[in-house]
Amino acid sequence: MTALWISLLFGGFIALAVWLFYTALNRVPDEDRHFLDRPALGFRLVWPLIQALVFYCGHWMRESHEQMTLARLKKAGVEYSLSPQQFFAAKCISAIVFGVSVALIGQLMPRSLALMGVFAAIGGYFYPELWLKELSATRTTAILRTLPFYLDVITLSVEAGSNLTGGLTQAVQKTSDSPLRREFSRVLRDVRSGKTRAEALRDLAERTGSVPIGNVVTSLIQAERTGASLGPLLRAQANQLRSQRFQYAEKKAMEAPVKMLGPLVAFIFPTTALVIGFILLSKAIMEGLITWQPLVWAYQWPG
Repeated sequence: MTALWISLLFGGFIALAVWLFYTALNRVPDEDRHFLDRPALGFRLVWPLIQALVFYCGHWMRESHEQMTLARLKKAGVEYSLSPQQFFAAKCISAIVFGVSVALIGQLMPRSLALMGVFAAIGGYFYPELWLKELSATRTTAILRTLPFYLDVITLSVEAGSNLTGGLTQAVQKTSDSPLRREFSRVLRDVRSGKTRAEALRDLAERTGSVPIGNVVTSLIQAERTGASLGPLLRAQANQLRSQRFQYAEKKAMEAPVKMLGPLVAFIFPTTALVIGFILLSKAIMEGLITWQPLVWAYQWPG
């Protein structure tokens, strides 16, 4: 009879917890995402939990942390997919999922690994940070790789008689999709919405956080203010960026032997030494130079 009451109480507790969880999720209002981009797959899998955490705890996020996170989201190009509160909520949910999963797996093993759940929770908390950092680095590299070509297209348009806005329009229309093309499209949208060209370009430099982009933007704004010709300026910037890219490639090529030294010393050299040592040892035993019985027995075993 006691077991029956315990089962009923436990079942009632589970039902009450599920009902409270469903009620809490049902109170979260739907977000209007008509003008927003689709989040990444990992965020979509737990999106209801992210929205619930933002709704109940999003106001606890400090304004300084929010501004810093927003700047990083802009640099990665996902500020229209995630808000700072949603990104922080995803970090918390990732920590819970990683920690609980590893703790449960540890309980099923002969030796308890529940303590590993704490380390897994810490790793899960920082996993979205690693994702954002990698996305930002990939996007920055793609922008710097395509920037000289876009400057050449803008230069041709300007030298043909168009202004800077017309050159940006031609660069957007005549090129394939890329992070830099999307950024230039956003600059054009900002100009059409009422921003000055200088403000739109400054926003571009702030979003990307790239030094070459900032140098190009500064040069364009100064040339526009002083009335200088944009054609030679853009051509010089494109040539300088190509030169910097080649220098960066040469630097990476020169760093490759140094980076290969670690794996060589740790893996290849010891393996080579073992192979050569075994050959020399075999030759010495066969010719009778080494007569130590345990070593000779080990060499001839199992024959």
